[in-house]
Amino acid sequence: MIEILVITISNPLLIGIYENKKLIKEHKLDGKTSDLLPSLFEQLLKEYKIEKIIYVNSPGSFMAIKVAYIFLKTICLTKDIKFNAIMGFEFNQNSPIKALGKKYFINDENEVKVDFLEKDCIIHDFKLPMCIEKYNFNEETLPIYNLPAV
Repeated sequence: MIEILVITISNPLLIGIYENKKLIKEHKLDGKTSDLLPSLFEQLLKEYKIEKIIYVNSPGSFMAIKVAYIFLKTICLTKDIKFNAIMGFEFNQNSPIKALGKKYFINDENEVKVDFLEKDCIIHDFKLPMCIEKYNFNEETLPIYNLPAV
């Protein structure tokens, strides 16, 4: 079974190809989600029989989340591929994620808050896991924005 995990909420974009839940190939791409996903997925769809696509639907760059959702949802609908979502905190050791200005999204007991960082706070980079067996992917795939409308 081939599954693709897509993390677009930070740069570089991370795309992992998993066979039987184990990472077999990794792509790190610098640039805009809207520029990078179409060409990469054109290649991936030719190379693999993809059965599931998982993307990070929160928190992070709203534009990257929206673009990823629309693009990946369309592929999944047209190619009959299962589509799931997961929170970004799963892939950066639960560290804060850049929000607006000098504020960050902080996971506080499974509640996402937006605040300034404390002085000694450590921010970890996103990493693709070697195995995705232990993760609970969500079937509700709509983007979660975590901020009120301005």
